[in-house]
Amino acid sequence: MSEKMDGPNRREFLETVGAIGAVGAVGALVAGCSENFGEQYANYPWPPLLDQAPDGPVLRAGLIGCGGRGTGAAQDFLEAGPNLEVVAMADYFQDRLDNCRNRLREEKGVEVPDEHCFTGFEAYHELLALPDIDIILTATPPYFRPEHFEASVNARKHIFMEKPVGVDPVGVRSVMASARRADSLGLNVVTGTQRRHQATYLDAFRQVTQGAIGEVVGANVYWNGVVPWWRERERGWTDIEYMLRDWVNWTWLSGDHIVEQHVHNLDVANWFLGDLHPEKAVGFGGRARRPSGDQFDFFSIDFTYENDKHVHSMCRQIAGCANNVSELVRGTKGYTNCVDWIHNTDGTLAWEYPYEMDEAGERIGPRPYKQEHIDLVTAIRTGQRVNEAEKTAVATMTAIMGRISCYTGQEVTWDEMMESDLKLGPDQLELGPSDLVRAVVPVPGTA
Repeated sequence: MSEKMDGPNRREFLETVGAIGAVGAVGALVAGCSENFGEQYANYPWPPLLDQAPDGPVLRAGLIGCGGRGTGAAQDFLEAGPNLEVVAMADYFQDRLDNCRNRLREEKGVEVPDEHCFTGFEAYHELLALPDIDIILTATPPYFRPEHFEASVNARKHIFMEKPVGVDPVGVRSVMASARRADSLGLNVVTGTQRRHQATYLDAFRQVTQGAIGEVVGANVYWNGVVPWWRERERGWTDIEYMLRDWVNWTWLSGDHIVEQHVHNLDVANWFLGDLHPEKAVGFGGRARRPSGDQFDFFSIDFTYENDKHVHSMCRQIAGCANNVSELVRGTKGYTNCVDWIHNTDGTLAWEYPYEMDEAGERIGPRPYKQEHIDLVTAIRTGQRVNEAEKTAVATMTAIMGRISCYTGQEVTWDEMMESDLKLGPDQLELGPSDLVRAVVPVPGTA
């Protein structure tokens, strides 16, 4: 371990980390809680968030999925602590691999050798076959994640996997099974639900477990914004290539934006209700202005949890409208934005997060994207354990459940999702023509 560590000193770190278990994944500790979270957590040693993972032997990562999020994940990993390397990468498209490789070279001084760069649908197999890779960073379109996660677990690698973890019930249940296998193999898995690694959320959650808002009775969660990006089809692109390059707008590749994006807010709802999942969902949605793909523009869903607790979920991707990305959890004594304040039922302030200030008097904001990798590396180097895959799979299934209710106009239950044989995508993935490019947007009440 290095002599200098930002954050807790070495003794504090060693004393704390032994009690943490899953660094940053505090929500795992309250599974099944309802009413009041209970006195059993009153004295729990909540972790400080390290500014840097501890020193140790070199950890080598291979990147699967070299688009914007994959490139960002690789950079965050490299900044998480000392002796971290990215030594291999895989993507279907050569140009995306080249762009990522060049950015890592120019911005981080990382040179990935030619013989460790792979392209094509089977590129991840070639990467996983390399010796001396410790960690897999996977940030492919969500359609591919169950397959890539299973292969990475079978290769006995520690894993950072972006959210969501799938697009359909079959894929999500595969991730749940792989998550259990990862546990049996002693592997560490961190997923892209970065709110669970953000100091403000963790501190707000601690207040809730200590009864600050009383019994949790319900929540409202929102991701109302704009379409993040889309691609115009270029001459020479096949149907599949076009959809892969425009993946965020196609349901079979992204799960629709309720799954790909709003999963963050739904995960917070599940977490603050005690790491539960909804029992049923009924909602509505539609399409009005989307520039490409086959997805809805908006969703509005009523999720029902045990003891008839309700969460209202709202998400929208339409420009020129009022935006809101937030969560609000209500209890019998007050309510919280889950980030940095708690109000009493009369609206008065009961608690506020103690932000640090910079020299100019401005708040020092959290950095959860890097924190995910700090927590993963810390878990590996200290022999502690973190595995978030199943909880993120539950959040993903929650979003899929809401999507299907809105697509069909019907009430959908959790049990139906856990038994469903729905699997999206082509029977065989080949770079060529596909009827999926002419997919019909669902019409509620007719599907």
